[in-house]
Amino acid sequence: MGNNIIEMNNITKSFFVGKANQLDILRNINLIVKEGEFISIIGASGSGKSTLMNIIGVLDRQTSGKYNLDGLDISEVSDNNLAEIRNKKIGFVFQTSNLIARTNSLKNVELPMLYYGVERKTRINKAQELLDIVGMGDRLNHLPNELSGGQKQRVAIARALANDPSIILADEPTGALDSQTGRRIMDIFHKIHEEQGKTIILVTHNKELADETERIITIHDGRIIGEKIIIQEE
Repeated sequence: MGNNIIEMNNITKSFFVGKANQLDILRNINLIVKEGEFISIIGASGSGKSTLMNIIGVLDRQTSGKYNLDGLDISEVSDNNLAEIRNKKIGFVFQTSNLIARTNSLKNVELPMLYYGVERKTRINKAQELLDIVGMGDRLNHLPNELSGGQKQRVAIARALANDPSIILADEPTGALDSQTGRRIMDIFHKIHEEQGKTIILVTHNKELADETERIITIHDGRIIGEKIIIQEE
């Protein structure tokens, strides 16, 4: 296990409803994730786990507290630079694949590399390689509406890996899938973790899936209320 890639100290996130009512979504979150760890964040709907995910993924900023991402103090980074950090350091996989509708699998996976200025030939080769890794090498030219839910998620995972990010954030990635298809998606995450050493953070309400990760963080009413290290059998 490597250095601390995520360090959160006393992170809070609040919203104001009207002028007087303060709504605290996250309260004093302290979380350290090491490079190459596979952890899960588990909690009921409304517990604050998606808000925490958005802050980890620098899609949103905390109200107070300190967040260091791979040695960078996020509070000192401009909004423009945050987009660049997201594109390079973090790969996102959401519950719905969020693929671009009239764009084939290959081009969907190329897209983050296009934003990053990678030249065309390199993009195509890398996208083909990533689609092979997730078992979608024979679906390069298929549009999203020609793919099943599980196939779309596999393309989404390939896209998340496009810029070789340090961290994969997966928000309920099997939530819309049947159990057999969900099993295949989890197997891909395990493969990526074992073969590429990625840091993977899985947000889920599924206890069985959480039990497959190395550490479970339980969140309730915006607070971390438990942490469990899982010893996986060889």
